[in-house]
Amino acid sequence: MSAGTNPRINNTRQQVAQAVRAVESKKGEDIAILEMDRAAGAFTDYFVVCSGTNPRQIQTIADEVEKQLQAVGVRPNSLEGYNQAEWVLLDYVDFVVHIFSERARRFYDLERLWKSARRLKPANLARKARAAAKPAAAAKKAAGKAASARPVRSAKKRAPAARSRTGKRAKSSKKGMR
Repeated sequence: MSAGTNPRINNTRQQVAQAVRAVESKKGEDIAILEMDRAAGAFTDYFVVCSGTNPRQIQTIADEVEKQLQAVGVRPNSLEGYNQAEWVLLDYVDFVVHIFSERARRFYDLERLWKSARRLKPANLARKARAAAKPAAAAKKAAGKAASARPVRSAKKRAPAARSRTGKRAKSSKKGMR
């Protein structure tokens, strides 16, 4: 496919936002986005947690997340629990999508287990992605200007310091310098 028909999403936040839109499109319930705390031993940056009302809906949500992210060139590293459809896990390395049955979600209670994680709303996620892109673009632009405005330095070389027979630098006295 050409780049025009297969837009690649590189930003993790944008990928998470795309996954959330896929969950919403298949009526996933009680969607939670957790920004994981690295200090607490998290192995990924984000969790997307949601519930489905029955096994078929859980599988449909998983299919839609996979389909929408695959359309932009992102594939899961791992897919677990699809056939049982109690807890489907799509591991995209930088983020993990958890799709639970209502009973399994209450039992495992990931939000309580990872209570140090910050809860985000889909609107916050999209806003932060745009905000993160602006400083990066400004920094890149400033770096380009700074590189073009640098003065050219002459290639002066210093004479090496005199060394004694032991290989150590000889000390110069201030009296001899006057």
